[in-house]
Amino acid sequence: MNVVVIGAQWGDEGKGKIVDYLANNADAIVRYSGGANAGHTIVIDNEQYALHLVPSGVLYPDKKVYLGSGMVIDPEALFTELQMLKDRGINWEGRVFISDRAHLVLPRYRTLDKERDAKRKKPIGTTGRGIGTTYSMKSERDGIRIADLEWKEKIEELEDEDITFIEKYKDRLLSMKVNMTAEMWKYRNKNVLMEGAQGALLDIDSGTYPYVSSGLSCAAGAACGAGIGPRAIDKVLGVFKAYSTRVGNGPMPTEFNDTTQSELCTFIRDTGREYGVTTGRPRRCGFLDLVALRYACRVNSIDELVLTHLDIYDSLDTIEACVAYEIDGKETTDFPSGIDELNRAKPVLKKFEGWKQSLKNCRSYEELPANARTYVDFIEEFSGAHVGIISVGYDRKDTFIRANLWK
Repeated sequence: MNVVVIGAQWGDEGKGKIVDYLANNADAIVRYSGGANAGHTIVIDNEQYALHLVPSGVLYPDKKVYLGSGMVIDPEALFTELQMLKDRGINWEGRVFISDRAHLVLPRYRTLDKERDAKRKKPIGTTGRGIGTTYSMKSERDGIRIADLEWKEKIEELEDEDITFIEKYKDRLLSMKVNMTAEMWKYRNKNVLMEGAQGALLDIDSGTYPYVSSGLSCAAGAACGAGIGPRAIDKVLGVFKAYSTRVGNGPMPTEFNDTTQSELCTFIRDTGREYGVTTGRPRRCGFLDLVALRYACRVNSIDELVLTHLDIYDSLDTIEACVAYEIDGKETTDFPSGIDELNRAKPVLKKFEGWKQSLKNCRSYEELPANARTYVDFIEEFSGAHVGIISVGYDRKDTFIRANLWK
């Protein structure tokens, strides 16, 4: 069974934790898109791991993990991360593999990334890690893949500094390369977990373009990145927070108002640790945007939702969520494609009573306070998707599942 886990918002929803939680029942874990611009935080017994390239399932000693064809891989960042894991007692050798179709991020691409964004009249807010430039080179058919490292004529086309950089990592990269389609065929009757990067609203096609990532962060990207056909995907899980966050520029209709909601923003940001794993930048915060969430469910065929950070609301008297947009005096529950429309959108908010107690020890839906269940039930009703997993804390154990997702 192939299960895809995507972010159902603008990234940073807690995908890494959920993949780690589900990986115990998977035979293999595939990260299918993105690069070192992504950051997944996993907490096990109060010990924190920050991963950027390596799939979250690597923390299980018996799991094989794959960096898929849709990824763009910075060798320096990858081997620094692998060394960190080794230093912390995680034996990854013989368990981490790279698709031979994955593209490499070269050092000068980072500089090009920053220069290109700085020249824009309205910068996108790139992380400056060369991701956009690498995907651009890939589209222009000037990129370099793992499969190309032994292609002498191709290597000779590169700049001298590129060749020098590649030579440092060539042998190690080649020792880890695999043919993804052949590998996934071996797992055709087993459980494979496919991990996305960023979020549905940052997808290059269905996101808030041009304020998006350069790769496929949609569910459909899992088929391309894992080297399988779309009909081989059995289930799609969409991870979302009990509120909304975004990093970088771009529209965010439910963002907290600096003037009247700055205190609420500070509370959510600090309590929820809303600072980028990769960049350390404070994330923009806002009310849960159910209009955007329902759009993400529909455009990605999300079967089950995964609700994280529900515990952040434990102490609040009231909670609000966006159920419609008001644009130029008219209400809509459809998510617009136009950035100008989204920038003019004002959230129509629905209030919910808070539960005023800790959810930390809840291990089932039935153990949640009545007001928390009301909030969850409304999300399901509005989005049209069942909330199958709920997270009430940072640790792996602070999670409970409502139904067996592998059936």
